[in-house]
Amino acid sequence: MGELNPMKTYRHIFFDLDSTLWDFERNSLETLTELFHETLEPRPGIPDFQVFLKQYHSINDGLWASYRRGEISREVLSPRRFQLTFESYGIDDPGFAHWFGEEYLRRSALKDHTFPDAREVLDYLRKKYPLHIITNGFTEVQTNKLHNSGLREYFDVVLSSEEIGINKPDPRIFREAMRLCGALPGESLMVGDDEMVDIQGAAMAGMDQVWYNPEGAPATLNSTYEIRSLGELKDML
Repeated sequence: MGELNPMKTYRHIFFDLDSTLWDFERNSLETLTELFHETLEPRPGIPDFQVFLKQYHSINDGLWASYRRGEISREVLSPRRFQLTFESYGIDDPGFAHWFGEEYLRRSALKDHTFPDAREVLDYLRKKYPLHIITNGFTEVQTNKLHNSGLREYFDVVLSSEEIGINKPDPRIFREAMRLCGALPGESLMVGDDEMVDIQGAAMAGMDQVWYNPEGAPATLNSTYEIRSLGELKDML
C-alpha cells in the first residue's frame, strides 16, 4: 500500500494538520487535564476525569459532525460542547462554558507535540516539493498551532475551513487549495488521517491520497496509498 506508482509524478503535497502532523489527542488531553483539575475537580457532582472525558468526547464528536456539514458555526461549537457536557453534570453556567471553550482553544494551540518523524519527513519533502496544509479548523487556532509547534515554516499555502466557509470532505476546499498554489489534481497528493474527511474529499477533487493509519484500522475506502508511519513517505516520495 505504501509503494509509489512509478507512472505518477507529484508536484505538490498537501497535508492535514490535526492527528496527521500535530498530535491532536495528546495536546488536547494535556489541555483538558489542566483545565479539569484547575476548575472542575473542586465542584460537587463532577465525576472523575476519565468519566468526564468520555462524556465530552461523545458530545464533541457529534457537534463536529454537525460543523462539518455546515449545520453549526464555530461560535456555536466552541462553547456548546462544554456547555452540554457541564449540563449533564448539573452545571448550568453558559458564561463559564464559553470561557472554558475559549481557554481550551487558546491553551491547546500552545502545545507543540507532533507525531514521530513529522519534522524529519517535512525536512526531506520540502527539498523536493512545495508543501501545503488543508485543515478543518478555526483559522486563528490552526495558525497558532503551526507557529507554536514550529511547523509553519514548512508550508506555502495554509487553508482552513473557517477561512473560506467550506469544510472537508467537500471537494471545493481541496480545489481552492490547489488553485491557490497553482496545482493540478493529477499532480497533487493529499496526506491525512481521516478516511471520510481527508481521503474521500481529496478523491472527489481528483487528487491521489495517502491514508495515514498508524493504528492499522480496517479500511472502508480505497485510498491510493496507506501508511502506518509518516516515515514511510520518505521511501515513497
